[in-house]
Amino acid sequence: MTESGPGKQQPQADDVRDQVRARYAAAALAVTAPSPSDGGGGCCAGTTLELDDRFGGALYDAQSAGQVPAEALLASLGCGNPIAVADLAPGERVLDLGSGGGIDVLLSARRVGPTGFAYGVDMTPEMLDLARANAEKAGVANVEFLQGAIEDLPLADGSVDVVISNCVVNLSTDKAAVLREVHRVLAPGGRVGISDVVAEDRLSPAERAERGSHVGCIAGALSRSEYLDGLRAAGFADVDVAFTHEVADGMHGAIVRAVKPS
Repeated sequence: MTESGPGKQQPQADDVRDQVRARYAAAALAVTAPSPSDGGGGCCAGTTLELDDRFGGALYDAQSAGQVPAEALLASLGCGNPIAVADLAPGERVLDLGSGGGIDVLLSARRVGPTGFAYGVDMTPEMLDLARANAEKAGVANVEFLQGAIEDLPLADGSVDVVISNCVVNLSTDKAAVLREVHRVLAPGGRVGISDVVAEDRLSPAERAERGSHVGCIAGALSRSEYLDGLRAAGFADVDVAFTHEVADGMHGAIVRAVKPS
């Protein structure tokens, strides 16, 4: 699960994290105070808040989009709709990694109902402020947004039943730690339903970097085999990575599924 390429010095993890934090802070501020020169766009989109058909709010069906504030939809920078595959049930506890403006947390909270609960973890204060405002605007109470890193989750062992994420794991510089943490916070029998950008096995890390930046969700993407191997190494079973749509040559939006053995 390495991400360095020949002939190119790997950016320091702290530098990459700072770049990601700055980009997503700008995206959150663009939603609350938009201007022509400011914005987030989809994960790999440009610098304006546009709904690209490969990224962002355009990937949610009209029914889902209508259940959340417009600000939550605009702040979606993801590459899929993890709610569509998570198969959430009433009473379940859900965690969203890199919850951003809160769209997937709010949708999850509605799916699991008043007897369930949805957590969001994000490292960007501006996104957390936006997510909390969106939850209040939507009138959704069974949610909590926590500040933290997805490599070191601020939740107890076995505290959730489902972990979802939307185009965030690829941004981490320590994906093995992310997968270990996901395994730790899941209860036995818990499951993973993640949307992410994943590379075809034929692409080397250097070739992935040629197709886009780390902060743009391309350079840091794992290959399909690397993702499967990483999930198994973290202790997961029934692992699967299914491509859904191409976002660049040899790079795909994908659904990642796995189960923590009982």
